[in-house]
Amino acid sequence: MKNLTELEGNWIETKGKLKQKFALLTDNDMLFAEGKKDEMLGRIQIKLGKTKEELAAIIAAL
Repeated sequence: MKNLTELEGNWIETKGKLKQKFALLTDNDMLFAEGKKDEMLGRIQIKLGKTKEELAAIIAAL
């Protein structure tokens, strides 16, 4: 997965791309709060039914 700094810096763009690809994701699912990255990624994993590795691959491919 993109490193934390890269993910934080590009989160607005990445979030938009994820929402385009997976319409069932909401802004609340993708709320990026300082220190809560793992919690947010866990919510997205559950919502999409993907493993951590699958989600990492999806984000890296955006």
